[in-house]
Amino acid sequence: MPVIRLSDARRSETPNAVMTTFASPTQGSTSLALWRVEMRPGTQGPLHAMDAEQIWTFLAGSATVELAGETGVLAAGDTLVLPADEARRITTDEGFTAVVASTSPSRAYNPDAVTPDGACAMAPRDAERVLPAWIA
Repeated sequence: MPVIRLSDARRSETPNAVMTTFASPTQGSTSLALWRVEMRPGTQGPLHAMDAEQIWTFLAGSATVELAGETGVLAAGDTLVLPADEARRITTDEGFTAVVASTSPSRAYNPDAVTPDGACAMAPRDAERVLPAWIA
């Protein structure tokens, strides 16, 4: 029976948040990743896109999400489905905690970047995509 103990959860920290990975391909041999995000008050994440869908369930606090030109406010109890390849940015005044699920690998990229070979900004080459540690 595959069990991942809390003591084996992986912690990753960025300037804006702490991600705690509960399951991922490097923890439990699964093709899914499940992690908790604890975003600090008064911060915002970078504008980015992911090449896979993500599901975010907010457990505490609130956030403003900019997604493909739309803006929405989410609070504890809300679940957000973020589609693949859509530009997004998450901002919070009070901070929040959310649990996130996604397939893995799932890579982040800058949706505004133009690749050196002139390829479409929303479809950068694999070299410009990054696999976040909490999804690996």
